[in-house]
Amino acid sequence: MVATSPHRRNSFARGLSLFLALALCAAAQAQTWPQKPVRMVVAYPPSGTTDVAGRLLAERMSRTLGQQVVVDNRAGAGGMIGALSVVHADPDGYTLLLAASPEVSIAPVTVKAMQYDPAKDLIPITLVGQVPFFLVANPAFPPNTVAELIAYSKANPGKINYSSFGNNTSNHLGGELFKLKSGVDATHVPYKGSGPSIIDVMAGQIQYTFDAPPAVLNQVRAGKLKAIAIASTKRLPGADTVPTMAEAGMPGFTAGTWFGLLAPAKTPRAVIERINTVAVAELNSPELRKSYEDRGILPGGGSPEDFARFIHSEIAKWQQLATTVGIKPE
Repeated sequence: MVATSPHRRNSFARGLSLFLALALCAAAQAQTWPQKPVRMVVAYPPSGTTDVAGRLLAERMSRTLGQQVVVDNRAGAGGMIGALSVVHADPDGYTLLLAASPEVSIAPVTVKAMQYDPAKDLIPITLVGQVPFFLVANPAFPPNTVAELIAYSKANPGKINYSSFGNNTSNHLGGELFKLKSGVDATHVPYKGSGPSIIDVMAGQIQYTFDAPPAVLNQVRAGKLKAIAIASTKRLPGADTVPTMAEAGMPGFTAGTWFGLLAPAKTPRAVIERINTVAVAELNSPELRKSYEDRGILPGGGSPEDFARFIHSEIAKWQQLATTVGIKPE
């Protein structure tokens, strides 16, 4: 038997004491958090879907926590300005990021020189919600189903255009993924935003596009657009006559945007778990779920580990697409 020196025993004891002290400190911090208002950074302007999702969640979390959760809009650079402000914030649980997919899962693939690494500089807390894209077309465009669109494309090569918000945006990537998976032959036409894109689809200049429920559902109900499918795993309440891509013959195809809560790296694990518990409880409440669904948002939830895996899978999906079709970072 090898004897252990008193020095080694003392070092081990000191290390163990330090570990226990840090663990107790973290637990105490989580129990007392929050002792002041919490800032929720939304990296987009007020009134958009991301902002609305954040404000609805912040309002309910404020009631539960007994402290204000204040939304701070930090728009610009496709969400990266707001994300960077959180990366540089103190990791104490008092600054959170209500992120959308562009600054977390798309930018690592499409931006040449990012100033932060989402995987290293931010800690996932929970998925807040998903906004699936609808595949919509001009009413006069002959295809009414995904199968008919594929067949029409084969019979009319080079005669179909689809629009996006701009190069390397979420619905551009969704459109390219659809082309890759379906074999549809369509030319990408980028616009500066959703509004101009939708206007030209309704005018017949563009045959189809992918866009979010708030942008298209009223136009579908007015007969100015027709909905062919929804790029999610389940139908959207309020538009439940529109089939999913899986039901339309493309299992596993999803596209859209999503929202999630993240915190600066090094935020104590106990605080992350406390925020997760509160946020998930609110996301599971019937009131918030209805508020989200009324706005075309599918409520999220789940553990930090679930959200981390989701982000990883999203980055991998877009990276594989970029490599396959030649999308270059800009």
